[in-house]
Amino acid sequence: MQSKQQVYTVSKLNKEIRFLLERNFASLTLNGEISNFVAPASGHWYFTLKDDNAQIRAAMWRGNNRASSFRPKNGEQVTVRARISLYEPRGDYQLIVEQIEPAGQGLLKQEFEALQQKLAAEGLFNAMDKQALPSAINKVGVITSATGAAFKDILTVLKRRAPQLEVILYPAQVQGAQAHQQLIDKINLANQRDEVDVIILGRGGGSLEDLWCFNHEQLAYAIFDSDIPIVSAVGHEIDTTISDFVADIRAATPSAAAELVSPDSSYIHNQINEFKSRLQRAFTLYLTQQQHKQNDLYQNLKLHHPEHKLQQQSQKLDELSMRLERAIERKINNNQHQLNYLKPRLQRHNPQENINQANMNLAYLKNKLENVMSVKLQTCQNKLAITASKLDSTSPLTVLSRGYSITSNQGKVINSVKSTSLEDELVTQLADGKVISKVIEIS
Repeated sequence: MQSKQQVYTVSKLNKEIRFLLERNFASLTLNGEISNFVAPASGHWYFTLKDDNAQIRAAMWRGNNRASSFRPKNGEQVTVRARISLYEPRGDYQLIVEQIEPAGQGLLKQEFEALQQKLAAEGLFNAMDKQALPSAINKVGVITSATGAAFKDILTVLKRRAPQLEVILYPAQVQGAQAHQQLIDKINLANQRDEVDVIILGRGGGSLEDLWCFNHEQLAYAIFDSDIPIVSAVGHEIDTTISDFVADIRAATPSAAAELVSPDSSYIHNQINEFKSRLQRAFTLYLTQQQHKQNDLYQNLKLHHPEHKLQQQSQKLDELSMRLERAIERKINNNQHQLNYLKPRLQRHNPQENINQANMNLAYLKNKLENVMSVKLQTCQNKLAITASKLDSTSPLTVLSRGYSITSNQGKVINSVKSTSLEDELVTQLADGKVISKVIEIS
């Protein structure tokens, strides 16, 4: 027997599709070009984000764009963080933009953070897997540019602190498209020869783009797989790369790396500082991961927030307002064209009285049109206020604020003592928090 298929209304279908999109695309980052940018009096932003082959509509609510120091213009390339939603009245899916910035260095930072999270999840930053420096260091390998200032700084420090150490240079490019592969090859070569006790990998300071080869994923794996301890010394103290996180020890500068590998009375102190730095990086990474989890939970909570309905109504009101403004403008233009057409005829016959009367009629029509526009806008605003009031009156938070509470047992709402048993832990939701209790008697 053929099963009865569910019949949807268009409104119900659009609503379920919106929930599906918002649940599965709670937060994403994408690049594109701005076009059709509109900023109505409501303060919201509406625009189209496109590339060479496709486009998507986008909206950025006033509360989010007020916090942005960047105001987009048509034709600009931008990077946005947004969630996907559906504008139910038209059935159009769109982006709800939460952050926007010019494309460029922001994309590099996002790629850096994404790779950092990936490698952390794979365990490449684990302190337990990092090698300690040998207690006795006789030969130091240096992987850097032979003509760079970093190598000269390393030699200067080693000559002053430990002139007996032998230094072997593995020259490599430290900037450019092929630099990461040369660095990988030199790490592998040093491990094959097994002729040094420790490796210093680094270069002097520079921009994020200059240091980008030290953020390459394959270089991270090569550092992690090295049997020889590696000290990462990339840039200045404020510069941080993926190589710093993966390396056995991170030095603030090439000179600092030379001090770390050379025997000195400050060796133990430097080790303690390195362990402290590792702990700080591990704790920072942990906080970052927890922050991402919190953001995911927050996005999930936002899916069910009444604000979505208000945003839909606000967007609809903006759309109606803009349509009304265009209709008024067309009406005025039509009246003006008609007046321009009649004026020469009137002037030929010099009907001054009729002209005066026509001017009075035109003023009357204009005043009536403005009154109609004002009434229409007031009606829309009243409708929106009534809708918001109804939505607020049905909110569970409003009910809780009047002194009511909701008690649940293992996630299920209790409406009878039969739903409880002795020793059950019950959760009571109040307006300002939760109370957890245990059943000790049922009557």
